[in-house]
Amino acid sequence: MAPPSIVRSALSVFFEYDTPRIVHIRSKKVGIINRFLQLAIISYVIGFAIIYKKGYQDFDDVNSAVTTKLKGVALTNLTDEGINGTRVWDVADYVIPPQENNAFFVMTNVIVTPGQQQTTCLESPSVPDGLCSTKKPCEPDTPVVNGNGVKTGNCKQLPTNSSVEVCEIYAWCPVEKDDKPSKPVLLASQNFTVFIKNNIEFGKFGVKRRNLIGFENDTELASCRYDANDKLNRFCPIFILSEIVQYTGQDYYNLALSGGVIQILIQWNCNLDLSVEDCVPEYQFRRLDSNDYTLAKGFNFRYAEPYFEDGVKKRTLIKAYGIRFIVTVEGKAGKFNFVPLFLNIGSGLALLSIATIVCDIVVLYFLKARKFFKEKKYLDVKGADAYETLDEGSMKSDSPVVQRKP
Repeated sequence: MAPPSIVRSALSVFFEYDTPRIVHIRSKKVGIINRFLQLAIISYVIGFAIIYKKGYQDFDDVNSAVTTKLKGVALTNLTDEGINGTRVWDVADYVIPPQENNAFFVMTNVIVTPGQQQTTCLESPSVPDGLCSTKKPCEPDTPVVNGNGVKTGNCKQLPTNSSVEVCEIYAWCPVEKDDKPSKPVLLASQNFTVFIKNNIEFGKFGVKRRNLIGFENDTELASCRYDANDKLNRFCPIFILSEIVQYTGQDYYNLALSGGVIQILIQWNCNLDLSVEDCVPEYQFRRLDSNDYTLAKGFNFRYAEPYFEDGVKKRTLIKAYGIRFIVTVEGKAGKFNFVPLFLNIGSGLALLSIATIVCDIVVLYFLKARKFFKEKKYLDVKGADAYETLDEGSMKSDSPVVQRKP
């Protein structure tokens, strides 16, 4: 095609207008396909989008605040740990830190290194960088990698094994013990309770709720314990720790030995077209880490209890193993609104055009009489002021043409 023809053909596009043409086709095949697609689209819009997905409602996500309070006392005998006598552990001892945002930690096992003070001592032989020899001297004033202190430059034999030499360090001495007890020291923590108070709001609808449902006074509330199978106590906000772990399918003894992470999920999914009193929480529990891990298993951290003895600053180092409970609040509320309803109806009407498009494809490309149907569907109408290309001006088109005066 010559360049002038290409230019005229491109320009002709700007002087054309397409308008739909209604062609009534009587065909069993096409009719069945059309009605089937229309029925499927209407069923999807009404059954799924509007009824199942509540497309007639406006929604708002939950805003939440959570506070926790633990109670319980445990008695331990840590004589084997180098501490004289017994010790009573209360909330101030085993809940570290006292308050967290949407979480709390309960100590279940412990390694205690008492009477530490800053002086010189031998590094632990379990630290690779603390080992030394004539070929591997201790560089003075160099921190021990993954160790407990700074090297003094002296390399000494280990008193309990003369064949092993370790670096002398300046640190909190004696260095930390690394032998974990064979059973949880604070196994009594399984009987501790936690009171979870949850206040929520759906701001768009001006609805406020909290998880204290069905209790008349403080005495009745204090005596309840959560029970998922009880009609009233399934709303009790006081939980026994061992039962929380049981709901996750875990064993408290094994979990308390090395620690772990538990999620307490509170869900508020409310239909505000019903009574606000029917807007109640549902609790779910799951363990977020795994008991099958072989590396970095469990949950632990260290903290110190400093004190003075004969004017010398000392400390008791505690490596705490325990369970970290994370409280997560999710949910949304829905209420009838004409806007989302009409939007879904409008979307459904627009989807009905899919049936027409599919039927057009079948008629124009798959049926045996597709050429006949194409002639009936497409009509080229030229006005008196039509912009003609060079080819149209030099020859007559074989396609049917209808000329009308403007």
